[in-house]
Amino acid sequence: MSMILTYVFLGLSLAAPIGPVNAAQLDRGIKNGFFHAWLVGLGATVADGIYMLLVFLGVYHLIEIPFVQSFLWLFGFFVLVYTGIESLNSAGQIALNDMGSNGESYIKSFLAGFFMSLFNPITILFWLGIFGSILAKTMTSYGTGQVTIYIIAIFVGITLWDVTMAALSSTLRRFLTNRLLTVISVISGLSLIGFGVYFGIQAATVLFS
Repeated sequence: MSMILTYVFLGLSLAAPIGPVNAAQLDRGIKNGFFHAWLVGLGATVADGIYMLLVFLGVYHLIEIPFVQSFLWLFGFFVLVYTGIESLNSAGQIALNDMGSNGESYIKSFLAGFFMSLFNPITILFWLGIFGSILAKTMTSYGTGQVTIYIIAIFVGITLWDVTMAALSSTLRRFLTNRLLTVISVISGLSLIGFGVYFGIQAATVLFS
């Protein structure tokens, strides 16, 4: 049981650090409510699952290729900057008395989280790099069934954090003024652009080093 709780904590640790997905969850939750924020987290979790599958298939060595690294950094730059600009453009278009989804579809929120995580090199480095080595070691010590339980525990941790973030962001909306809501949306958008710029710098470093 202690090992299972350890892997649940690992999932929480993976999801908890403030990054693009958390920033997007706060933005969607404050603007559109719980389900939009939760779907951002769900999209990111599905992307995590894809990388975990790739680890099982043994393709994590691809991350060592400079061209692959630069492509991932560049695509991450595009996704984050685009999402950040979109957040800035809509910052002044939402009123607190409108508690609906403001015309934004659920699938758009899901895809936002999915692509942010799918093309986030930090996420990729964790799953294909760090987790790849952890999995290899675990597979030598335990059977496939036990490893599967640990993987499920990781996703339980990730899901717990996603639900917490969605509930927090949607609850915060009740205590905000329209002006403060706009400020938070602007900060969220700028943080996403900031992460995107960082990704772009990393891409340039890989390409020109």
